[in-house]
Amino acid sequence: MANLRAVIESNGARIEDVVKTNVFLTTMDDFAVMNEEYAKVFAMDPPARSAIAVYQLPLGGLVEIEAWVYREA
Repeated sequence: MANLRAVIESNGARIEDVVKTNVFLTTMDDFAVMNEEYAKVFAMDPPARSAIAVYQLPLGGLVEIEAWVYREA
């Protein structure tokens, strides 16, 4: 979640600008732990979210999060 925040902020946006996320987990057994950490970052008005179990992630990762950010010009 810290990496996600850093990527968003390095592009001039804020975590509050996230409108949709897709969460990829190698096992849904990790959903509860991921959900706790996710709720810490998106405590107020969390964005729409999909959570999907996948067979494998790059570099042996356990979770990957794709975020869609909306920012007015």
